[in-house]
Amino acid sequence: MPDVISPTQRQLTPDDVSALLAERFGRTAVHCGPLTGGTFAAVWRVTLDDGTEAVVKVGPPPGCPLLRYETGIIGAEARYYRLVAAHAPGVPVPPVLHADDDVVVVGLLPGRPLTELPEGADASGVREQLGAALRELHTVTGSAFGYDGQGRTGGATWRAAFTAMTEDLLADARDWGVELPASDADILATVERHGAALDEVTRPALVHFDLWDGNVLCRDGRLTGLVDGERYFWGDPLYDFVCTAIGHRLEDERDHPVLRGYFGGTAPGFTEGEQRRLALYRAQFYLLLLAEMPSRAMVGEVARERREWVTPLLRYDLGTLRR
Repeated sequence: MPDVISPTQRQLTPDDVSALLAERFGRTAVHCGPLTGGTFAAVWRVTLDDGTEAVVKVGPPPGCPLLRYETGIIGAEARYYRLVAAHAPGVPVPPVLHADDDVVVVGLLPGRPLTELPEGADASGVREQLGAALRELHTVTGSAFGYDGQGRTGGATWRAAFTAMTEDLLADARDWGVELPASDADILATVERHGAALDEVTRPALVHFDLWDGNVLCRDGRLTGLVDGERYFWGDPLYDFVCTAIGHRLEDERDHPVLRGYFGGTAPGFTEGEQRRLALYRAQFYLLLLAEMPSRAMVGEVARERREWVTPLLRYDLGTLRR
């Protein structure tokens, strides 16, 4: 896929990063270089003047148009790491060294993302450890459902929060002129049709949401970190089975390593309500993958490839939910 420079990623130089650290953190960088893999924030690896190895994440330029759920997202990342460190200490996350609304500085964790493993490497052991880490993560409970932070979408019930989160994505798609394979009314009617399944969720659990392979670190067959937690929300733990196996239907793969780690063996059968919710969560995630394209400058061939990959997956789950 051709390289895309996202408008949300600030274009920085080493001098820019060092000056930013001096202004915001009172430290300077003796060495730094950009990290790749994401499309939202600018991310740099730095060696601070005291020898500390760190990662600096810098939010979008002022005035850059964002999706609705991305409001306040940089500050949310630091809150996520602190929540996990305080309430799920067995889950590896980086220590927060500095945080404000635009910049987060965290300690560098050992390891590399799963996306950088050699071709053919067996990652099943790491994925089992990921499942066990999720089990601990999901014991952390919030006071309401939805995104964390003032002015961000949420609700008193999971049905209300999930519906509002879906409405936001549909509004984003309209604002950016993104063509979807179903109408807004049809998608929202589908969510409403399965409201009883959403109402089965009564505890707002901590959900990372974005645990695709690029955000799972490992070294020598061991899980070493879960990073990029800025998209976390309080909701149904089942949602974390979407990005940990993108394109899969884990209700049909009960021996998947993530599920083995989570349940301590082959997963029990998912109930009808749980299967409906998994389909709803995949559909919402696919909506996000389509809605975010213009904000990331994904046009032309890049956009065509994304649409051809995502649209059949979205249609399948919407069709399942309609039946």
